Amino acid sequence: MLDGQQATMRRIGEECRRIAPDGYDLWVHAASLGEFEQGRPLMERFRREHPEAKILLSFFSPSGYEVRKNYAVADTVLYLPFDRPSDVKYFVNSVKPRVAVFVKYEFWGNYITALKHFGTRVYLISAIFRTKQIFFRPWGFEFRRILRSYEHIYVQDENSAKLLSGIGINNVTVAGDTRFDRVRDISAARCELPEMEAFCSDSEFTLVAGSSWPRDEDVYIDWLHKHPEAKAICAPHEFDSGRLKSLLQRFGDGAMLYSRFVTEKPIPSSVKYLIVDCFGLLGSLYRYGDAAIIGGGFGAGIHNLNEAAVYGIPVIFGPKHHKFKEASDLIACGGGFCINDASSGGAVLDCLLADDEARSRAGKAAGDYISDSIGATDIIYSDIF
Repeated sequence: MLDGQQATMRRIGEECRRIAPDGYDLWVHAASLGEFEQGRPLMERFRREHPEAKILLSFFSPSGYEVRKNYAVADTVLYLPFDRPSDVKYFVNSVKPRVAVFVKYEFWGNYITALKHFGTRVYLISAIFRTKQIFFRPWGFEFRRILRSYEHIYVQDENSAKLLSGIGINNVTVAGDTRFDRVRDISAARCELPEMEAFCSDSEFTLVAGSSWPRDEDVYIDWLHKHPEAKAICAPHEFDSGRLKSLLQRFGDGAMLYSRFVTEKPIPSSVKYLIVDCFGLLGSLYRYGDAAIIGGGFGAGIHNLNEAAVYGIPVIFGPKHHKFKEASDLIACGGGFCINDASSGGAVLDCLLADDEARSRAGKAAGDYISDSIGATDIIYSDIF
């Protein structure tokens, strides 16, 4: 991050003069990869309708920047310099943005103040607020001032709008979460994977484990060993050589890396568990599952539930989901299941395996939830542009 920040300060003077001498038409800032996915539908819509425009994308986290530094829709991708007054002034005066969009949780006081002074219209999208945040504390005056500096705030739910109204901030629209629009686009552009189709064709039940961590595997691998009629596709969150070796050992007989599987001719009939050892396939793999278990819920927080639910399959996840509105919504509608350990996880999987009707009902609820939540990008885009 520090190296990237230093590179940004070196780049922006020359690069911005070369690429956007009159300034960028749109600047989107995302903390990391998840927030990027929320800002992405807006950037891509803007690019389609304004192909000549100049777009700047910035990240705070290396996990976002390193993955998306070559994102073709943006003319420039860089790290956001730290929120120091001198760096902020240099950055804003160099990039000269007409519109700045911050995603979800990005409240940079010096940046927002500098942008307002420069005359940039500043927006916050896909935001979600909770009572324990500092904005709603008696001592949160300075942070409330930041919120009042946005031209408009687009929130995910009514509760967020009510909290903001309670502190006198009413330039707010309940637009929803742009991630729903993104997963719709992903599912529409999914890859066709004939080898995966063949792998799943004779399976009574296929479980897809997306962004899987060891704690998630504690839940479902033993269950799979007790149910030889089931198959699994495991896409681990990380897949360095040590992690892949460990997974092959844990799954045991019948496990194979995806990269080897697609080159084997004929496809070995003994393979029951595929371990995905490449990027970019997960959004297409969920369509081959009868249910999905989404990783992260036993650690820092669950990964993308919507990416699986859009295909109309039940989604299962661990207990650390309370900061994710979609998790609570999926539980409420019957499309999602929270599990606390291997015992509760096994019970949910037993039910979904044994009861086709219950599985179909849960999958439909998940798919309907996604369909009913699409449209945030249209609301935000028509307002801003």
